[in-house]
Amino acid sequence: MADRNSSTDGANPQAAIKDPDEWVTGEEPPTAAQQSYLHTLAREAGTEVPDDLTKAEASRRIDELQEETGRGQ
Repeated sequence: MADRNSSTDGANPQAAIKDPDEWVTGEEPPTAAQQSYLHTLAREAGTEVPDDLTKAEASRRIDELQEETGRGQ
C-alpha cells in the first residue's frame, strides 16, 4: 500500500502527498532507502540518526535535514 493519496490534482502536485502522521504504515521501521538517505543527510549535517525511528519519523527527519543541508530544493 502506498503512503500517498491517489489524487490526480494536476494543478497541485503536492495535493497527493499525505502527512506522515496519516500513513497507515507510519509506525513500521524505515525503508532501506529512507535509512540510506537519512544517514547521508545526517553525515552532511554533522549529526547522528537515532536507531529506533519509525517510517513516519524518518520521513520528518529527512525533511528537516534536507532543509538544513540545502538538499531537496
